[in-house]
Formats: sequence, C-alpha cells, structure tokens
Amino acid sequence: MPPPSASSSLHLIVLPEPFFVIKLKPGEEISPCIVRDLKAGKGSFYSITRTSEEVSIVGEMYKSMPAQYKEQATWMCIKIQGPMEHNLTGIMASMTAPLKVAKVPVFALSTWNTDYVLVPKDMIVDAVTTLERDGWVFAQGLKGNRLARL
Repeated sequence: MPPPSASSSLHLIVLPEPFFVIKLKPGEEISPCIVRDLKAGKGSFYSITRTSEEVSIVGEMYKSMPAQYKEQATWMCIKIQGPMEHNLTGIMASMTAPLKVAKVPVFALSTWNTDYVLVPKDMIVDAVTTLERDGWVFAQGLKGNRLARL
C-alpha cells in the first residue's frame, strides 16, 4: 500500500539513536531520573501515556540516560517527516501494511504533527527496504547499514 501522497511531508526519516519502550503497572512510580530529565529538557523524544491498565514510556536514548533504560533501547524509529494535515486518512495503515507483510513488528505513536513507527533494531534495514519497495521516500535513512542523509 504505497504512500497516499507524494508530498514531502510524508517522506520518512530514520532517527539516529535507538529508542526504549518501558511498561509500568498502574500506580507504579515513574523513575525520578526520567521526570528530572523531562524537566531539564534532556533527550530529544519522550512519550508518556497513561491508561487505566498501564503507563507506557517511550524515548530516544541519550548519553546520560540511566542504564536501566539503555538496556531497553532495542528499537529504531522511523518518523513521518510531517507536519501532516489532520484531514489525511490511512497514513499509519499505509505505512504499517507492508511491514506486516514483511513480518516486521511495530510500535506506533502519534503526535499532533506526525506519526512515528518503532521497529526492532535488528530489523531496521528490512523495514527501510520494505518501505522503499512500497514507494515510500526516505529524506534521511540508512546507507550501507549506517544512518546517513540520502
């Protein structure tokens, strides 16, 4: 299912650092170091989502982050360049459908401006190759298994 538009806002970017995904039980305290780093502006990406069943914390690895989170940094992130118009439909479905066929697991997040799809670190090359074959364009991605500007 190729991208629904050729707009550069739908081009993809592979973010350079691994991401962590942590699940806490309801009522379990968020690590004080994460709260401190959020307040101090450390790290370039954090998402904290609370439901009645869990708290999910997703973030991009950074130099001074606690070891317990570095150990969980087993994902790479593909970002839709954005910002996207809110009347667009099917973007996430279009992006994840070929990954499903290729058996690449995903963890998806959305913000006001755009969408993010995390894939296991050891499958990032497969994910990029699959999406390129499907017609997606990478503004920044992998080159020779290394992140590079295209």
